[in-house]
Amino acid sequence: MVKKVTSIGGQALMEGIMMVGPKKNVAAFVAEDGSISTEEVSIPFLREKYPILKKPFLRGVFSFVDTMRLGMKALMRSADKAGIDEDDPENYSKFEKWLDKTFGDRIMNVVVGVGSVLGVALAVVLFFMVPTLLFNLLSLVAGPWLDGWRSVFEGVLRIAIFVAYVAAVSHMPEIKRTFQYHGAEHKTIFCYENDLPLTVENVRPQKRFHPRCGSSFMIIMLLLGIVVGFFIPFENPILRTACKLLCLPIIVSIGYELIKLCGRHDNVLTRIIAAPGIWMQRLTVFEPDDKMIEAAITAMNAVIPENGEDLVK
Repeated sequence: MVKKVTSIGGQALMEGIMMVGPKKNVAAFVAEDGSISTEEVSIPFLREKYPILKKPFLRGVFSFVDTMRLGMKALMRSADKAGIDEDDPENYSKFEKWLDKTFGDRIMNVVVGVGSVLGVALAVVLFFMVPTLLFNLLSLVAGPWLDGWRSVFEGVLRIAIFVAYVAAVSHMPEIKRTFQYHGAEHKTIFCYENDLPLTVENVRPQKRFHPRCGSSFMIIMLLLGIVVGFFIPFENPILRTACKLLCLPIIVSIGYELIKLCGRHDNVLTRIIAAPGIWMQRLTVFEPDDKMIEAAITAMNAVIPENGEDLVK
């Protein structure tokens, strides 16, 4: 039985893991020789600068933004640690040499920035416009009786696309190891929340599915999107997509509050809310090895405050 709920979270990285604490965030990286190094990762949190952003239904959006910014910085450091930017320049293609000459040390920021823009654009097309276009085509064949099922059709299709994508990439060796670090993160947090000493032996038997997981958050948002879709009257793909994008802050806010509710309480209602996300974690959270658990413990020990400020009241 969980004795306490903490404000400590985490994120799996490439050959490493980051624990997010109430006062600092620490990433632990595993080198090829098995040694573990740590590094503090920090950004100016918007919700710390403006306390009003910690209020319910505001904190969800800005926590999401801060988490994305922090995660991006940690992933870039993880890529550096993994040696992705240490290739021999002599092996670069002409385009890579041009990038190196033009942007120099800023190349990773440029690549991440361009990748992020393209990723968002692809997500908008794939998760918003494509379902609407497909439903419009289907309704032309089936007739107007299908109109009442638009939101359900689009929502189920978005979930199917998301699940299929995650299931496909989970077989890639690098992603599989990242998902194993994800498991180490969850198990270590469970061990700490159960007031057990943080040892590999105590962490290993812990559950690997956590109700406050980001995977659960994504599924909850997709399900909430089905409900919100019932109130969007537009059939035009562009107008409908624009309206859904405008509704995203509402969906993120509600989803965040539901995730916090599931993390604080264990009852029939919270189990029902958490169930789809827990199922999704079977695709995103794998069993870790002992070295991954050691890295998670190292990062966790570094962010635990001595005065109990991790307790969520």
